[in-house]
Amino acid sequence: MEMATFSALLSWAVLLSGYAEPQGPPELEYKPHTFFVSEACGGDECEAIGWYNDAHVVYLDERMRGDNRSDTRSLVVHELVHYLQHLSGKYDSLSCADQIAREREAYAIQRIYMAEAHGQPQFQQMRPPLCDADYEGVSGP
Repeated sequence: MEMATFSALLSWAVLLSGYAEPQGPPELEYKPHTFFVSEACGGDECEAIGWYNDAHVVYLDERMRGDNRSDTRSLVVHELVHYLQHLSGKYDSLSCADQIAREREAYAIQRIYMAEAHGQPQFQQMRPPLCDADYEGVSGP
C-alpha cells in the first residue's frame, strides 16, 4: 500500500472515530499468515489478515501487498482505529471488557467508512475475543 493511501486512511480513521490526530502514522509491515496465527491468535489457526500490536505497528497479511480494494482499505481503517485507541489511552489493553469494546468500536467505524467512502454496506462477524470474559455478557455499542 502506498504511503499516501495509508495516510489518507489514517485521516478517515481520525475523522470517523473522533480521536485526536496523531503526530504521524504507525509503521506498516506485511507478514505471512503464520505470524498472525502465532502473534494475533494465540497459536490457534485463525483467519486474521490484519493486526495492530499496541506498539505502533499495523501488520497486514503479505497476500494483501498491492491490494487496493475497498474491503482491504476498510481493514486498514479498522487497524488504524486500534492505533488511535491505543494513543488515546481510553482503553486498558489488558482488560478483556476493553478488548471487546475496542473491537466493537473499530468494526463500527469500519462499517461507516465503507458506507461513506465507498457507498457499500459491509458486515463482518466479530471474532470471539482471546480473553476469558463471558463474551455474551459484555455490553457495548
